Amino acid sequence: MTASAEAGWSGFSPSSWEDLDLVRARLDAGADPNSGVYRFGAFGGRPLHLAAEWGSPEVVAELTGRVDDVDAEFDDRTALWTAVFAGRPDVARILVAAGADPWRPMMAGWSPGRLSLAGPTPDLFPLPPGEPGLSAAEAAAVAEARRLIAALDGFGDEEDGFSVACVAGVTAAEAVRRLGAEPADDADIEAIMDDPWSDLDGNLRIVGITDVPGGCVIIQPWGGAACDSEPITRVSAGTVCHSMCANPKSGNQGAVVRDGVVEDWDTHPGGGDAGGHMTADEILAEYLYQGRAVAYCCAAAGLRLPDARPVAGPPDSWVRLTA
Repeated sequence: MTASAEAGWSGFSPSSWEDLDLVRARLDAGADPNSGVYRFGAFGGRPLHLAAEWGSPEVVAELTGRVDDVDAEFDDRTALWTAVFAGRPDVARILVAAGADPWRPMMAGWSPGRLSLAGPTPDLFPLPPGEPGLSAAEAAAVAEARRLIAALDGFGDEEDGFSVACVAGVTAAEAVRRLGAEPADDADIEAIMDDPWSDLDGNLRIVGITDVPGGCVIIQPWGGAACDSEPITRVSAGTVCHSMCANPKSGNQGAVVRDGVVEDWDTHPGGGDAGGHMTADEILAEYLYQGRAVAYCCAAAGLRLPDARPVAGPPDSWVRLTA
């Protein structure tokens, strides 16, 4: 490593921000506490933002004493916003003690303090007089997120290779009609469960469908057919379908289809990427469903699953796609 690289933030990974001695050594060697950091080949953020997400409280405290502005923004957010969004209340308290403003408005009217009201530590910051808390609709969204995540009991958080489509306002029977599907033989399902790879082409034509409050769920536990463009465009006529495939190689890949038209493709449901281009409701959903891709899709389609069976199986019925 060259002397200039040693004096900057070159080579820093998320775990590097946990090492107080390493951070101090870089700072003492001339690394700029206010400059952007390149991480994994992309512009990652200011040092304080990265430490707020990944670092130790001691590193965050060190950086707050070195930066010019503890509330400097990167990508429309302060380090305090980053700490709240990442679920780091210990770090958030350090930033506030250093002068960060919890009630500074940021993306779509959200502030770090108001966002914290929707999280697991709603008493993290005292609500100032006259400062709006959560609206009735936002509070209802928070309550439903907690209920839905608990109902799904972690399904999809670790599993790979399955796909799910959440269709709003459409019954399972109507979905079958739109798909032009036929009932699958019980013997075929038993064979697939024993060995999903025995007849890959044929097995990928079989999906499960279940009625749920708000619409229906289509699943394929062994492949991505429930997220293929052809079936999800068919079932989305006059409504919206949020789907995802848990790809073992590239992670969760989602799609949004509205009235037969692909509205968004290769999304990352539950990825926790709130940005300035999002609406207030979208930012709240990204915050509530971080790491919960299946729950995110269900909530986005307005499906109120009572338990995990519609997504984890067995479904109400297995059908074979014929078209």
